[in-house]
Amino acid sequence: MKPGYVYIMTNKNNTTLYVGVTSNLERRVKEHKCKKYPKAFTARYNLGKLVYYEAHQIIGDAIGREKQLKAGSRAKKIALIESINPEWLDLCNEL
Repeated sequence: MKPGYVYIMTNKNNTTLYVGVTSNLERRVKEHKCKKYPKAFTARYNLGKLVYYEAHQIIGDAIGREKQLKAGSRAKKIALIESINPEWLDLCNEL
């Protein structure tokens, strides 16, 4: 089975959050940063900063986790981000 990642992107002011899922996190973050899809939510709101991600062994698990995160409140997402990234640094260099 294919591995998967759940991730959270934000803008430079950390005001808008986007939860996504992908099988190739490095490629997907590059696509967000260069605005490969200009009409996409992340491009329209300038969400180019990776602030959180989780790796899963199976893409289906990542999709389930994405749904769980999207259903949660903004406060829960912020708490999750700050649990591993209290400075809200761009984690793309870790990839």
